[in-house]
Amino acid sequence: MARHIYPCPLRWSDMDAFGHVNNVTFLRYLEEARVDFMWRLAPGNGSDAFTGGVVVARHEIDYLKPLVHRHRPVTVETWVTEVKAAYLTLRYEIKDEDALYVRAATRIVPYDLDQGRPRRVTPEEEKFLTEYLEPDPVKKGARKASTKPAGSAGSSGSEGSDGSDGSDGSADGAERPEGAVSV
Repeated sequence: MARHIYPCPLRWSDMDAFGHVNNVTFLRYLEEARVDFMWRLAPGNGSDAFTGGVVVARHEIDYLKPLVHRHRPVTVETWVTEVKAAYLTLRYEIKDEDALYVRAATRIVPYDLDQGRPRRVTPEEEKFLTEYLEPDPVKKGARKASTKPAGSAGSSGSEGSDGSDGSDGSADGAERPEGAVSV
């Protein structure tokens, strides 16, 4: 199982008023890595995969740790977790050697630009994608979020929403991966 590695440069303009990479900028980093994976890498392998077009149907992003400007790039790892007849799912991690900043997923629908409608994943695209196929590490309902150490009393993260129980204090009751912040 392979992952696509994209060294993404940080630009001074990526910072917001709080001195860290803005949340919208992380979405751009994912786009850069996805384009590098699907349009540069696939044709580089002699494939016509994805040259007909795709559309993004969904993004999910978990912001785990602030990223501040530095001169070295951040690594965006991209892999495939799902290939269906009419869509595929990519997962990402934005990280470096000592920190994980973002976990994300994108649902992509192959699209026929000439016809103006969705199309099926081609056999050639499926073959390319399966080279990067890994099980999804974050299946819906697979684990409960908690900021308490494993094995501690009440570690389900469902006791309350004031933050005194070690939860993220979110009022919406949404469960977030360990370390995710509510903004």
